[in-house]
Amino acid sequence: MARLIMLWTAGAVMCSAALVRAEPLGCLIQPFQEAEVGTQVVGVLDSVMVERGDFVKKGQPLAQLNSDVERAAVASAKVRAESYAELQAAASNHDFAQKKRVRTQDLYRKNFVSQQVKDQAITEAEVAEMRLKQARESQRQAKHELALASAQMAQRTIRSPLSGVVVERYLSEGERVEEKPVVKVAAIDPLRVEVIVPATYFSRIKPGMVGTVKPDMAEADPRTATVIVVDRVIDAASNSFRVRLELPNPDNALPPGLRCKVDFEAMPAPDSTAAKPMPAKDAATKPIPENPARRPATKASVAVAPTK
Repeated sequence: MARLIMLWTAGAVMCSAALVRAEPLGCLIQPFQEAEVGTQVVGVLDSVMVERGDFVKKGQPLAQLNSDVERAAVASAKVRAESYAELQAAASNHDFAQKKRVRTQDLYRKNFVSQQVKDQAITEAEVAEMRLKQARESQRQAKHELALASAQMAQRTIRSPLSGVVVERYLSEGERVEEKPVVKVAAIDPLRVEVIVPATYFSRIKPGMVGTVKPDMAEADPRTATVIVVDRVIDAASNSFRVRLELPNPDNALPPGLRCKVDFEAMPAPDSTAAKPMPAKDAATKPIPENPARRPATKASVAVAPTK
């Protein structure tokens, strides 16, 4: 009876341990995205408009390269694109040639002009139409050249690819820009929470789960984050996998780089027992194997030689 009670108690303890909530896991709060901003053209910096710690918006100018040549090219292309004199002259010549052709054909039907005059009027009308098309194509080409010059001019302005904070400034005015970035920008709303999770939790954490993140800062309150990435490969060296959460930071009050603890409230603790407890009924009815050392010794038969 005592043995049955002990087995039942052990099974109940192990079942209740499996229902206990998992312990908080260590994590690290990082910027959601980082970008080292440079330029695709070579040039010399005229100005750097931001400093480390400044908040910037997506598309905001960060630095300006020297652009005297590109500015002159834009001005020249703009003059050609806005010049309509040639187009207007071609249009006027086209209208006159069309009217002359109509009049000449009418006179030809009345036998007032010859076939040669008629053909000449038709040819002049066709040439005027081709010149009008050529003037229109030249105008479109001038507009494309203006767009190209404007695009080259825009490359001289370095803009922020995301909204965030300037983490580092690498170059200053007058320095030559080739491959090295000018500034580093980090997006801190939302933040990214990286967690190293033991392999025993692999099937328990799913994208969309909610966790409570407690930053390692005295004045920081716990915040709710959502699981967005769960690695599908376990690292053999550490027997763990990584989980990423998205942590809203609308007031930019929580700085990245903090250590933290994350608590998945809906996730039970993993079962650390390797084998399931044996039911009491089976334990009572299962026969206990006999110990060979306790078997009674049997007499050995000894052959007796016959007496003479």
